[in-house]
Amino acid sequence: MKNIRQFQIQTMRWRSTATAHTPHVSAGSPEDLEVNNEFITAKHYSEVPGPMPWPIIGNTWRMLPVIGPYQISDLANVSYILYKQYGKIAKLGNLVGRPDLLFVYDADEIEKVYRQEGDTPFRPSMPCLVKYKSQVRGQFFGRLPGVVGVHGEPWREFRTKVQKPVLQPQTVKKYIQPIEEVSDYFIKRMQEMKNENSEMPADFDNEIHKWALECIGRVALDARLGCLRPDLPKNSEPQKIINAAKYALRNVALLELKYPFWRYLPSTLWKKYVSNMDYFIEICMKYIDDAMLRLKNKPQSVNESELSLVERILANESDPKTAYILALDLILVGIDTISMAVCSMLYQIATRPEEQEKIHQEILKILPNKNDKLDASKLEKMVYLKAFIKEVLRMYSTVIGNGRTLQKDMVICGYKIPKGIQLVFPTIVTGNMEEYVTDCKQFKPERWLKQSSGYIHPYASLPYGHGPRMCLGRRFADLEMQVFLAKVIFIYYNYIK
Repeated sequence: MKNIRQFQIQTMRWRSTATAHTPHVSAGSPEDLEVNNEFITAKHYSEVPGPMPWPIIGNTWRMLPVIGPYQISDLANVSYILYKQYGKIAKLGNLVGRPDLLFVYDADEIEKVYRQEGDTPFRPSMPCLVKYKSQVRGQFFGRLPGVVGVHGEPWREFRTKVQKPVLQPQTVKKYIQPIEEVSDYFIKRMQEMKNENSEMPADFDNEIHKWALECIGRVALDARLGCLRPDLPKNSEPQKIINAAKYALRNVALLELKYPFWRYLPSTLWKKYVSNMDYFIEICMKYIDDAMLRLKNKPQSVNESELSLVERILANESDPKTAYILALDLILVGIDTISMAVCSMLYQIATRPEEQEKIHQEILKILPNKNDKLDASKLEKMVYLKAFIKEVLRMYSTVIGNGRTLQKDMVICGYKIPKGIQLVFPTIVTGNMEEYVTDCKQFKPERWLKQSSGYIHPYASLPYGHGPRMCLGRRFADLEMQVFLAKVIFIYYNYIK
């Protein structure tokens, strides 16, 4: 009787504190019984391990200067700390102004979440971007809020409008030559930037950002922005776009975790964030309007396959706002992430002569002559280069991880997790766990090749996410990285070494 009473108390406690009821399942099949048993035997959400909150300010104090042990500027390290202290699941709860963050380091459980997410999965929201799109500039975005910071039916509707042209291989192939031209010019600029010790300048990451913006500008704005001019002033339009992108992306964590008080009293940080986002919209409208004029001047008989990505969207959508907002989202998330990934890859190539030589030998077979140019078939053959990129993203991911906001109650790692909790899947950690990746501490691009005998869990390293909400611009990101790295090696061995 005592055990029955304890079970009743535990069940009542779960029902009273969870944000949603346990989903109804019938007991007619073995699968249903398994789900029922899973919920019956699972531990309560309150038992999930994690740092203890303080009264009133919860765990937000952990992100504050001086007194806080967690550095928002190094969320990768925070992810490692939580894993080492609490294991495969850790709750960072009682955060001022936002739902709990639940870190999941179990690749099997991550797979389970992804497989149950449906057609309109919810990423953990960025309240600052949500507020900007829905309130500050709600009139502008309306029913077309884009794909970043948007969920449910509005996200699905917008993604449906742009997905086909953005992900179509034929569209991506059209940009091989333009990105190659940008990369060739930038590599020449790299030679000019070197000092007497053959070292790049201290602000080289900013130069990489210029290259990334010039590439993204060709794709998202259908324009050459002139980012790579050696005399580019600090107050120039390209530099202002780069600064705005860095600020908007790098300060999200500060706004959400460290200083969330802007929700109640507008802060300087919040006001500058809004100003930067307004500047993005202004730039996108300017260049997309130019593209619209060019499209109008083209003969009506022109084949759709001859149109650029922006022109295809403008030709198929009556409202140019679709192109404005797609450009905004691609620039917002693309410049900083691609730039940091390329910086990491350049460092790995420079410090790994054996892998560098393998890439060189591969490129030598595909581009044997000094004047050879890239095309889709040649890039397709660069399998080791692609494997090298994947291995860098696995071991040194510039993206901390992915995540989902639960849309129904689930059992994860043996705990009942209620609807509304924000899950974080730290790919920077799971991609470096021995149980999911054979010889995980070893840098081995070969593991990504078909003939590899090693094991890697398919959900351990997902730099672009997974499922319906996988990164929309991933094919362009891959193309930019592959073209640039191939040209760096090609030019270095043919013209510099």
